[in-house]
Amino acid sequence: MSTNYRIPVPAVAFQPPIHVCRFTDKPFSLDGNLEKEFWRNIPFTSDFVDMEGPGRPRPRFRTRVKLAWDKENLYVGALLEGDEIWAEQTVQDAVIAEDNYFGFYIDPDADTQAYFAYGTNALHADWKQLLNKTCRDKGEPVKEAEFSQVRSAVFIDGKLNQPGSNNHSWSVEVVIPFGALQDCGVKNNPPLPGEYYRINCIRSHWKVDIAGGGFKRRQDRNTGTLLPADRWVWAPTGVDDIHYPELWAFLFFSDVPKSARDFSIPEDELRKWELRKLYYAEHAYFDGNKSYTDNLDTLKGILAEISPCPANKMLRDLSYQLKADSQDFEISCPAGDGKGTLTVYGDGKTIYVANAE
Repeated sequence: MSTNYRIPVPAVAFQPPIHVCRFTDKPFSLDGNLEKEFWRNIPFTSDFVDMEGPGRPRPRFRTRVKLAWDKENLYVGALLEGDEIWAEQTVQDAVIAEDNYFGFYIDPDADTQAYFAYGTNALHADWKQLLNKTCRDKGEPVKEAEFSQVRSAVFIDGKLNQPGSNNHSWSVEVVIPFGALQDCGVKNNPPLPGEYYRINCIRSHWKVDIAGGGFKRRQDRNTGTLLPADRWVWAPTGVDDIHYPELWAFLFFSDVPKSARDFSIPEDELRKWELRKLYYAEHAYFDGNKSYTDNLDTLKGILAEISPCPANKMLRDLSYQLKADSQDFEISCPAGDGKGTLTVYGDGKTIYVANAE
């Protein structure tokens, strides 16, 4: 089969980070600086890694995030270490991919659709979006989405755009009212202890040279084209694409001190991953045949052939049900509680439907 697929199978197994979002009632002042009492007892996430997963170079600079909540807001605090602190874009809600930037994505109901996206550079030119679907599923920003309630700030420990300065890091704080996530499918506002969101964070960092007293993005010496930016994330997706929500981290909300060891990935999310692998295989089949298939053995064979990660070549035995035609498909299996059905559709959406009584 071809190796050029619209929706590649990830080169990582299903091992998303699990993190506890701690409740706090401490007062909060927004200035971008994480060195304050509010964050003192809030743990960092694990260090960011290359988005494409194992085998890729270790990030040159350390990046970590803190997450906390109270009855009204979710708080995100990111620390981006390194002495290459630069930015040029100053227009709000502009595309900042040509600068170094920090961003994150939140899918509160874990259906891989209708998720919140935020990004900013060191000049605090930030953007906020609601994406109705992933890019691979032809998703687009929802223009009428309103996130004016979301507040943020940037702090620079050093000097912006000045090589040779005593630069240490830049940091970002974001305050997200739970009410601002209603269009993303939040179940409860605020979330109940024990509930979880799916979330991922990214740091895009260009390779640079020092020129003219500032930073300049590095070019290939032979072609003159810009070298690609490094993209470091909390939860690797195993592809060159952050928009794989099924592989984002699990953020569990807790109102008492707990650690990640106190939580585990729910059985239904494990089963959703099995459906997701068949979703990848269906799209790979379509790329070669311009139609989908309801033959489970065919899809199993595709997975075994094209999955770059050995763990993704096999399927659990879950009594799958397939429906497919030339334009669309849906694949289902029993939910873990035995009282419902899990389904993934051709556009990527996953749902749970209770069985009729």
